[in-house]
Amino acid sequence: MTDTPFDRRMLEALICPVSQGPLTYDAERGELVSKAAKLAFPIRDGIPIMLFSEARQIG
Repeated sequence: MTDTPFDRRMLEALICPVSQGPLTYDAERGELVSKAAKLAFPIRDGIPIMLFSEARQIG
């Protein structure tokens, strides 16, 4: 198990603000990923930034 910059239990409570679907954690990039919305939300200082304007478009 690798260390994550945030509490992994938080992931269970968070949903994508766009699709209302589940998120997965991308440890390599330090992002929360919504496959349904094709967005990746950054995590800064251990805090997920769940704003559409801060999200990165993914494939």
